[in-house]
Amino acid sequence: MIRTASDATSDAAIRDRLAGIYSQIDGLSDVDVSVADGVVTLDGIITDQTGAQQAEDIAHRVDGVVAVQNSISASVDVGERISPFFQRLTDMLKMAGNTAPLFLLALAVFGVIVVLGWWAASWTRFWRRVSPNPFIGDLLAQAVRVSGFVLGVVVALNLLGSSTLMGTILGGAGVVGLAIGFAVRDSLENYIASIMLSLRQPFRANDHVVVDGHEGKVVRLTSRATILMTPDGNHLRIPNTIVFKAVILNYTSNPERRLDFQLGVDAEDDPQAAIETGSKALAALEFVLADPPPNGVIMSVGDSNIILKFTAWINQEQADFLKARSRAIRATKMAVEAAGFTLPEPIYRLRIDQRPASINVLTDPDPAGQPAPRPRIQPVAGEDASVEPDDHIDEKIAEERRDSDAEDLLNTQRPIE
Repeated sequence: MIRTASDATSDAAIRDRLAGIYSQIDGLSDVDVSVADGVVTLDGIITDQTGAQQAEDIAHRVDGVVAVQNSISASVDVGERISPFFQRLTDMLKMAGNTAPLFLLALAVFGVIVVLGWWAASWTRFWRRVSPNPFIGDLLAQAVRVSGFVLGVVVALNLLGSSTLMGTILGGAGVVGLAIGFAVRDSLENYIASIMLSLRQPFRANDHVVVDGHEGKVVRLTSRATILMTPDGNHLRIPNTIVFKAVILNYTSNPERRLDFQLGVDAEDDPQAAIETGSKALAALEFVLADPPPNGVIMSVGDSNIILKFTAWINQEQADFLKARSRAIRATKMAVEAAGFTLPEPIYRLRIDQRPASINVLTDPDPAGQPAPRPRIQPVAGEDASVEPDDHIDEKIAEERRDSDAEDLLNTQRPIE
């Protein structure tokens, strides 16, 4: 509440108080004030319509004012409208001239800090030396570059005394960063997964792996995807976010690998004798390891057969897994058959309760009533097939890694997780 000098509520005191206030405010000095019984009437012409509302608000705050009648109008004279504009422009230019040295100083400090940040970030060899791998080194360099820019902005705004503006900018940057983070969440997740994989090193180049059900040999690890070469020679790109979360099966980390297969014998045969026969045949193969020795177990017993499972260990550096498994199955089958065991065949029993009258049963021309024996296929003579590892995929991967300049986050100097 605005009070008069004498704390009186007379009309004259109110008029004098308002006239004195308006005379001190730019744009309100031409306002005419009249007061009757506490009712204030404002009249006159001013250059800005907003000044009329300001004058009315001031009048309401004077003690003893009952009501305010606002008859102030805005001037439409071009000269009066342009003059304040030029006045404000002149004041701004004067302020700019006064603050120009400080602004140039802030700009110079900003430029120096940004240049120092770029210069420090350009030490590529240093950042890669202090980081676990080149990818992390590049990230550190980028972080130094961005930190230099942000530090330059903060120091420059502090020199200008714009702490409020600095807070607004930082707050806005946080909101924008949060919005961008939600928008590119998948990309950021994949990027973070690339960083973690580059640190963990779950495999090496040329390792035979199965990732999320996809099988192949590792070509390289990039900042976005893990590249495999399938057994068919095709490139397979798996996003790193999937690789990081997936179960990874690595066949190369342990050169020794167990092969297994099943073989059936007749239900009337002795399964233990068949297991011993098959195990001896596996042990006789040159690529089968003696320790641990080959083994066999009974898997199930059916109506007309017994299913046996044979296992044997091989060294994948000396024998191809698929070739070795193929030769092992063949050798075991031939040994079991040569020992007199019968490999079962499907048996179907047909029961006829009543013979139809229209069917004539033909007598067997063979008086013995026995079917003619099926000729037995003789084994193919000659040397056994080679089980040497197939190096074709390995050669293609080595050639691609040698001829390509693409990034690779795999580091042989770091231990595998």
